[in-house]
This record gives sequence, C-alpha cells and structure tokens, in this order.
Amino acid sequence: MRQEWLFTVRWKLLLILLGSIAIAAVIELILYLLTEFLADYHVTPITWTINNIGSKPIMIVAGVFLFLGSFFWLSGGLVRDMKKINHGVQSIASGRIGYKIPLRGKDELGEIAQSINQMSGHWNRYLEEITHGLTEIAQGRFENEIPVHGDSKLDEVASSINKMSKKLHHSIQEERIAEKTKNDLITGVSHDLRTPLTSVLGFLEVIEDNRYQDEVELRYYVNIAYEKALTLRGLIDNLFEYTRINNGMPLKVSRLDMSGFLRQVAEELVPIAEGAGMMIRVNTPQDGCTVIADGDLLVRAYENLITNAIQYGQSGKYVDIDLHQEDEELVVSVINYGDPIPERDLPFIFDRFYRVESSRSKLTGGTGLGLAITKSIIEVHGGKIAARSDASATLFETRLLKA
Repeated sequence: MRQEWLFTVRWKLLLILLGSIAIAAVIELILYLLTEFLADYHVTPITWTINNIGSKPIMIVAGVFLFLGSFFWLSGGLVRDMKKINHGVQSIASGRIGYKIPLRGKDELGEIAQSINQMSGHWNRYLEEITHGLTEIAQGRFENEIPVHGDSKLDEVASSINKMSKKLHHSIQEERIAEKTKNDLITGVSHDLRTPLTSVLGFLEVIEDNRYQDEVELRYYVNIAYEKALTLRGLIDNLFEYTRINNGMPLKVSRLDMSGFLRQVAEELVPIAEGAGMMIRVNTPQDGCTVIADGDLLVRAYENLITNAIQYGQSGKYVDIDLHQEDEELVVSVINYGDPIPERDLPFIFDRFYRVESSRSKLTGGTGLGLAITKSIIEVHGGKIAARSDASATLFETRLLKA
C-alpha cells in the first residue's frame, strides 16, 4: 500500500510538473507575442522596459512566477486528496476503526482511499465479531466461537480468545465436577462411617442395657462391635491416606529395583493367597528395571492390586504379576482369572467409594477406596494405570517411567 501510494504521488507530481511547465510556456509565449505587438506601436512603458532591462531577464522572471503559479494551482487537488487520506489514516490509527475517507475519485488516490476504507470496514466488522464473542463468553455461552478468517493479528486475537474460552469452560466444568465430587465424597464418607458406627453403637447399647443372656452372648456382641470398629478404623485410615496423597504430600524417592520389589511384595502376600487357595506367579526380568519412586507408597499400591486380584479372582486359582519394558516405561500387569468386571462398571472402578458389587464388597471388607488410592499413588509418580476385563482374565496395568 505504501509503495503504491508513493508511486501514485510521484506520477501525479511528474504530470503536474510537466503541466506547469507547459502552461507557463504557453502563457509566456502569449505574453511575448503580445509584448512584441505592443512594442511595434511604441507603447512607452513596454519599450522602456525592454530597452533598459532586456527581454530575457523579464521572460525568465515571468516564467518562474508563471511556473510556480501553475504548479500550486494544479497540485491543489492532489494536496487536498492527500490531506483527506492522511486524516483518514490518522483517524484509524487513533482507534476510530470504521472511519471512511470521503474521497470518491477514480484515479489511483481514489483507489487507495477505497482500499483503506475496505480495510477499515473489514477491521470494524471483525472487531464487532470479537466484541460479540466476548459478550457471549461473559454471559456463559462458551460454545460460541469467534470466526478466524486468516492469519492476521486480529485472527491471532480471535484464536487466542477461542482458546481462552475453551480453557475457561474446561476450568468451570472441572470446578463443577470437583464440587460434585466433594459432595459425593461427603455423602460416601457419611454413609460408610455411619454403617459400622451404627452397628457398634447398637451392640454396645445391648450390652449397656444388659440385654444378653450369658457371657457367651456378651462376648459375641463384643466381638461383632470390635470387628465393626476395625472396619471403621480401616475406612478412616484409607480416607486419611487418600486425602494425604491427593493433597501433594512430599515423596521420599529413591532408586528402586522393580523386579526385586515385586517379588518381595508377592512373597509377603503368599499366606493370603494360600488361604484363598490361590498361587501368585511372578514373571520379571532379572535386572535393568529400575524406577525413581517412593517405595512405601508403591508397596501400598501393588498390595492393593494383588489383594484385590486374590479377593475377586479365586475361581481362577492364579494371580500373575508380569513386568516388562516398553520404550522408556516399565509396565506392570496384575492378572487374575476369576469372574470379569462388568463392562458398565469398568470406567468407574478407580472412583472413590465405587464398588462393583456392593454386597460382595461389604462382605469382603472393601471400603471403595483401595483402587482410588492405588490410582493416586501411581499418578503422583507420573505414571498411568488402566484396567481391562473379559471372560478370560481381568488385568490391571501400571506404567512408570524407567530410571
């Protein structure tokens, strides 16, 4: 645009210059002929001027004045047009987007003014779209997107606003989910604490009111109250640990050999597996499988996975623990061959207080926090956990970065 402007101005100035020279020459020629004519009739002032000053100096001075007069006269329109364009550009630069330059000529300057008006109108319409989009966002309609037409600075602004809107919408959704999760957590905790506490209070009330027949029945009631109290303590411990992990507690990390670590965890759980009539099989490489992790937390995570496999996979007789490397990750799989997890439950098994089978979980003492704690421990180490289940096997898979 600037180069076209300069080219047009130079071209017009050249024409004005040539026109001024031509006009000055024609007028000076006419004046010369008129002077010669009057000199023939011996007009005294003219004769005196020619004889004392000379015709050449007079013609030079007259030519200069004629040229300057012609130049200013011819360039007046160009100057006015340039002033209009300059005023329009300054108005747009000062923020009056949409300003129209009042220039309707069909020459190059008119075309430049028209191009500036089109550009200003485009910016104005685009800013109106951006303003409308911001208004929609301010009213909570985050699905509205500002159109991005190209790769100009305004397009970058529109694209940035769209990204901001998506992030804001995502943050609000997360906040709503967090609020719902908090309410669900309070509801779940209240329910799970109330159930064993009600049992404890009920049996203690029976004992307090002496509503038992003999010492055998008294011991029976005390034993039930004690077991319910242990369940209550286990739930509180799990809840405390889950909260502590998710509140960003510091990790006590060290280099950990995963092969030896998994074998040791499996050995400690052999009595539980044998009591359930099952066998734990460990398949790990001998070396080269180390991670930087908090060993105490990982013990809790893999104990949860293995005991879970023992509890719900007894019909399969085996629990397999496999370790292998994929690229820069160590993949640990805990597999049981019992009844599959229903497909409808699979997406929710890592949620807090979620039980696949409520009655079955209560029977086995599950609190609904074990897998949620495991997931939190794996993720706080920068890892991932997933589960798959079908009629042949149920697999829990964790991935940790190799040290």
